[in-house]
Amino acid sequence: MTNDKIKLAPSILAADFARLGEQVIAAERAGADRIHVDVMDGHFVPNISIGVPVVKSLRAVTALPLETHLMIENPDCFLDAFAQSGSDTLIVHWEGNANLHRTIQHIKSVGKKAGIAINPATPADVLTEILPNVDLVLVMTVNPGFGGQSFIHETLPKIRTVREMIQRVKPGIELEIDGGVDATTAPLGVKAGANVLVAGSAVFGHPGGIAAGLASIRKAVE
Repeated sequence: MTNDKIKLAPSILAADFARLGEQVIAAERAGADRIHVDVMDGHFVPNISIGVPVVKSLRAVTALPLETHLMIENPDCFLDAFAQSGSDTLIVHWEGNANLHRTIQHIKSVGKKAGIAINPATPADVLTEILPNVDLVLVMTVNPGFGGQSFIHETLPKIRTVREMIQRVKPGIELEIDGGVDATTAPLGVKAGANVLVAGSAVFGHPGGIAAGLASIRKAVE
């Protein structure tokens, strides 16, 4: 995995929501490749975050791709709304999805890229049947629901396994990791095969500011 293929996706979950537009613009200017939007409903995960209006507002202030990570029950009910709000990629979880193939087809039918996420305790082999249909696989490196958690190192073998699966089935699929990603853990994920890194606290909470946070991760994976 060459470092020129590594993409950084700052997660706005860690941003200052009173200055959200300003901080997203700062991330774009600092070289972010996309913006990661964590949507939580208080049911699928034990937290509530944001919804369609925030995505719509962000679409007006940034030209970066917006990837919307739907940590929600019944995502099918909200796919059209998030697509219309300006999301470029819709990521749904394997866990608890009633008919994953239909959900992925729906995402594709509205002209968006489709991603599938799996939690730390979910084995890689659940991806076998759906992998040819997706554009991105997100391996959670923390249990979803809260920012600021520590990277679960036991997920590294699974990242390697998913990379091997992708190379066999559809090499163009992106492999993303999310959770506890910073200048220390990012190189571990990249070495295991990830080429997209979601980072929240390490970017928006960096003591040197957003640009310094992004730069520290880029430097670490070079």
